[in-house]
Amino acid sequence: MNKISLIIPGSPIAKKRPRFFRRGNFTGAYNPQETEEGRFMWEVKSRLPEDFKIIPQGTPLFLQCIFCFPIPKSASKKQQELMKINSLKHTKKPDTDNCLKFVKDCLNSLVWHDDSQVYKVEAWKEYTDHPHTLIRIEEAV
Repeated sequence: MNKISLIIPGSPIAKKRPRFFRRGNFTGAYNPQETEEGRFMWEVKSRLPEDFKIIPQGTPLFLQCIFCFPIPKSASKKQQELMKINSLKHTKKPDTDNCLKFVKDCLNSLVWHDDSQVYKVEAWKEYTDHPHTLIRIEEAV
């Protein structure tokens, strides 16, 4: 494996915090994003090459993620045009690092053994007419 490029359709998703609950003296935690993670992982699996094998532990990886968010309908025509040509940057929520955290967690045990293998990251957000997440993974030489 030298390079993998994946396009996951749909608006990018940010990692949310775990939620906690109490029942008497018992305190538990749950993940409110299980279905989102499951859908995202299914999309990744369906786009990986058939002969793909998990990248071995210890292999340094470069990860590039481009998070393409839908253009808000509330934006003016002028703003929408600027968003289409990427002159108006996406500075709203969700944070880029939370989107990246979601992708890295979902790719654990699916593409690589652990996200600690990622030694270099490049990520940004932008607006588009067709929301998606573009993921590029490259082995370090």
